[in-house]
Amino acid sequence: MDFPQAFISAGAEYADIGHFVPAPFFRKKFTAEKTETAEIIIGAAGFYRLFLNGKDITKGFLAPYISNPDDIIYYDRYDVSGLINEGENIIAVLLGNGLQNNSGGAIWDFDKAPWRGAPSFALRLNMTDSDGNTTAIESDESFKVCDSPILFDDYRCGEYYDARLEISDFHTVDFDDSGFKNAVRTSAPRGKKRLCTADPVRIYGELKPVSVTRAENGWLYDFGENNTGVCRLSVNAKAGQKITLRYGEWLKDGKLCLDNIRFSQQSDLQKDFVQKSEYICKDGNQTHTPSFIYNGFRYVMAEGITEEQANADLLTYLKISSLPDCAGEFACSDEVINKIQEAAVRSDISNFNYFPTDCPQREKNGWTADASLSAEQMLLNLYPEKCYKEWMRSIYKALSDNGQLPGIIPTGGWGYHWGNGPAWDNVIINLPYFTYIYRGDKEILEEMSTPLMRYLNYLFSRLGKDGIMEIGLGDWCPPGVKEDAFKTPLAVTDTILTYDIAVKSAFVYEVLGQVPQRQFALSLAEKVKAAFREKLFNKETGKIKGGTQTGQAMAIYYGLLTEEEKPKALKLLIKYIDDENGHFYTGVLGGRVLYRVLAENGYVDLAYNMVVRPDYPSYGNWIKRGATTLWEGFYPDGGRVLSLNHHFWGDISAWFYTYLAGIKINPTGRDVTNVDIAPLFPEKLNSVCAHYDTPNGKIAINWERTDENSFILKITAAEKLHGKILLPEGFTFEDGTHEAELKSGEFAIRKNT
Repeated sequence: MDFPQAFISAGAEYADIGHFVPAPFFRKKFTAEKTETAEIIIGAAGFYRLFLNGKDITKGFLAPYISNPDDIIYYDRYDVSGLINEGENIIAVLLGNGLQNNSGGAIWDFDKAPWRGAPSFALRLNMTDSDGNTTAIESDESFKVCDSPILFDDYRCGEYYDARLEISDFHTVDFDDSGFKNAVRTSAPRGKKRLCTADPVRIYGELKPVSVTRAENGWLYDFGENNTGVCRLSVNAKAGQKITLRYGEWLKDGKLCLDNIRFSQQSDLQKDFVQKSEYICKDGNQTHTPSFIYNGFRYVMAEGITEEQANADLLTYLKISSLPDCAGEFACSDEVINKIQEAAVRSDISNFNYFPTDCPQREKNGWTADASLSAEQMLLNLYPEKCYKEWMRSIYKALSDNGQLPGIIPTGGWGYHWGNGPAWDNVIINLPYFTYIYRGDKEILEEMSTPLMRYLNYLFSRLGKDGIMEIGLGDWCPPGVKEDAFKTPLAVTDTILTYDIAVKSAFVYEVLGQVPQRQFALSLAEKVKAAFREKLFNKETGKIKGGTQTGQAMAIYYGLLTEEEKPKALKLLIKYIDDENGHFYTGVLGGRVLYRVLAENGYVDLAYNMVVRPDYPSYGNWIKRGATTLWEGFYPDGGRVLSLNHHFWGDISAWFYTYLAGIKINPTGRDVTNVDIAPLFPEKLNSVCAHYDTPNGKIAINWERTDENSFILKITAAEKLHGKILLPEGFTFEDGTHEAELKSGEFAIRKNT
């Protein structure tokens, strides 16, 4: 594609925390003949809003994308046929800092990024008349530029806006721009030029506050649930009134607390900028929505408003995401489970602006482990495949010369020396692998072939002489009170996950028909498995080194043990759970597989009770304490609080679909039209209703308990789907069998006593 490459900016100066440089507004007046077709291609180092003849035609928030511009610089294409006037026209662009200038990301060295500078853009408008003649308008020094009312904007902080400085007709033809300066030609970003194919970030819902109460420094707005977005401000005011909005997730002693989204390394000035916006009013009724930021919040503290202004209409929560539409739904007779499911989906949606972030308020980083841990449940709940494919290109670009990955992507260089390792890096295999399993998309595998081999070579180079892997981060975020006592040895988690990466890589290369690559991946898997079994596994007792729930569950789940060895290992796992009075004590790596292992080995009731129980630590305890999103960790009441909107504990949602509903998509990995239905029936659960929209049609199930030992299972399966209905041990159909061909219909099931 012929991308415009003439990048222009307002100048070399760029903002910093405490040093404001207004967002620049660019405009270009031009004359056109009658056009048949027209398109605009625009790329930006930073964020942009695009206006044509006074109309905002921007695809959504945070356009064009969030990337390292030294790796990839993104463009958008707009079909503007029918929007070009015969005669005079005006095209205008408002620029925000985005990742091009992110001083608020100093914790991860974004303030030191090699690309840091003033935001810039390149644009071309192509117009074709009825005779096929083409005219082009391209960004150059003839564009006029002035300061916008946005005094400061930062991706991780907020926006400062002075409505008194608005020029309401700046993007209209009749505005006289003769007094404004000309744009400056600047160097094009170094990254590969790409058209953005990720789903845009858009508004998908609005919330009004459930309460507005007087607080110490102003008025506290409670929107009832944690989400991601911005507030639309509507107020009748006098010029010069300053309104300050601070966004947060939780209340401490009834007051908004921002401690959980600030960092100890930040200066007092930096801490003050976190999730804070200011608006200086003009005269009269006015409405404002921020352009280049978003926040994660439930509560807003509004300061500087009068009692008359402090009403429910002052602030409207605009929820934003790239993935608001659901691919599946799950509900059951247990309201605790339903609320956990709602919290998981809300966390997924609010952590997905182009790519999965760890949290929308504290970091906004593309942490690799978070995305990897959530890949399966996000594919069951949402439609992330287009965004996954785009983000994977940034992941491949982030590979260092020796094949190493950073812990966050995009990055300006942070995360290669801390924050990575196999448990984080396995995003390189898990996102494409699960996308292929659930969507049948082979293209995402084809793109990964070469970079994956680079990474496998890196893994091979990092093995110890004994074949054990022990680098990077391990079982992150075990429950707070006992986290030191329950840490699983890094050698255990790293070696197991290196094995899993190698096995899945061999599968991918088999699908692609790449024999030498498959053999290399298998040789890595065999080497690591042999080392694990020799150094980290006691064959006599079934114990994994460290003696933790995580180690036992991971070894069983990822296939490091033989069928004969599993019972001893499982018995120890149950003992470790019993030792904690039926509570789980794992970090996120163990939490991803613990409930699966229990359900697959006859302990679904134990797993179910662990999930819903109301005491700490458990998902049920989160719900009891008012959680509307998943938290970063399991904290006791009164303990340290971190992010309250994390999705990396969300695989429990996949457990609901896969085990309670029994929807198993592509169980062999060879056929995406193959769906097995294998529900489990916990004693305390009376009904489950779920569906999933496969690429080949919907699969839906509904089971209900009719008495203590009898159930009715209803299935609706699209014509293209095939598979089996499989009942757990001890359950049969009316004819005494426990297996049937998948088809739509109603099935009576009996538990044998």
